[in-house]
Amino acid sequence: MSDKDNAKDYSEDGFFNKCKKYAVAIGEECLEKAFTLYYATESENCTLAHKTAIYGALAYLVSPIDAIPDLTPILGYTDDMGVIALALTSVATCIDKKVKGKAKNKVADLFS
Repeated sequence: MSDKDNAKDYSEDGFFNKCKKYAVAIGEECLEKAFTLYYATESENCTLAHKTAIYGALAYLVSPIDAIPDLTPILGYTDDMGVIALALTSVATCIDKKVKGKAKNKVADLFS
């Protein structure tokens, strides 16, 4: 796999494409949490340290390398959501009603 392929996987389009492709498997609630992290990067309270935690968690979500393979029935995304939950806790000051609203709307768009 080339660096060009990796760049595509870890781009904004790559992130949203994977979320769309696996939306049902990931689930609405978990996707909303991932999108909350994504939109938190736009907050004026989001520091470089916050963004590093967020991008690390989102990269783990789209990474083909996982502690528990994503296609494993029932347990597939539990490790991913653990990482997302930890990141949400560490960047809570970046999350406001506007961020939550954008995340909720994005999930609604995916599932409509």
